[in-house]
Amino acid sequence: MSNPENISQSVTEHAPTASEYIVHHLGHFSSQPQTFIVDMSVINIDTIFWSILAGVVGCGLLYFAARRATAGVPGRFQSAIEMLVEMVEEQSKNMIHGNRSFIAPLALTIFVWVALMNSLDFLPVDLFSQLFHFLGIDSVIRHHRVVPTADLNGTIGISLGVFALMLYYNLKIKGLGGFLHEIVAAPFGIWLAPFNILLNAIEYVAKTVSLGMRLFGNMFAGELIFLLIALLGATMTTYGIIGQILAGSVWAIFHILIVFLQAFIFMMLTLIYLGQAHEGH
Repeated sequence: MSNPENISQSVTEHAPTASEYIVHHLGHFSSQPQTFIVDMSVINIDTIFWSILAGVVGCGLLYFAARRATAGVPGRFQSAIEMLVEMVEEQSKNMIHGNRSFIAPLALTIFVWVALMNSLDFLPVDLFSQLFHFLGIDSVIRHHRVVPTADLNGTIGISLGVFALMLYYNLKIKGLGGFLHEIVAAPFGIWLAPFNILLNAIEYVAKTVSLGMRLFGNMFAGELIFLLIALLGATMTTYGIIGQILAGSVWAIFHILIVFLQAFIFMMLTLIYLGQAHEGH
């Protein structure tokens, strides 16, 4: 017969507490352990993989829609894509006063890409941990997070891309001299140049950080709520399982709004920032 102490120890090892469960699911499959809060040498492989996959799927969907587009009565898929394109075109027209040949497709790509990355949050929280355990590679991939936008590295990375575009269009529209003059002279005049430079630097940093933090905060909170709901079913009681089903269903339905709303907000803020780059103070 087995020793009761060994059985108790085995149960303890294989039955993590609620905090251990959440901490485990919030870990990343990284290139190396993170030793400091800001460690640029660490690469979150899961974030990169799912970001690229969502981007490829998004481009594939848009390419498929363009190839299958007909002049006759459109199907449901073509109608949905056309409505999306018209919405983005209308918003870009209102925000950008100039050439939109690159910005409008950019806004469409951002919306589809972010929406697809956010939608990965609908996958069951334990899906990949169970899959890796079944394949026998859970000792290699101890942690795995699917939602790239619930990783601050992912959202800040996208916002840095928007920041680079802001600088590009400021230089393209205003020229180097005009852009530097705006940084130095606006909004208080050339005699207060140090204050102008400081305020403009803070403005660009705030735009970049807030753009990434807003998306990250909403998706991280949504992911955390899904984990808390999953813990209801872990109680293995009738009320816990029923509560998990009801709460999970309600939150999933509400989360659909959050997923697409956050993609829309990210797209709109990108258009606003690029629109401001086309205008002077």
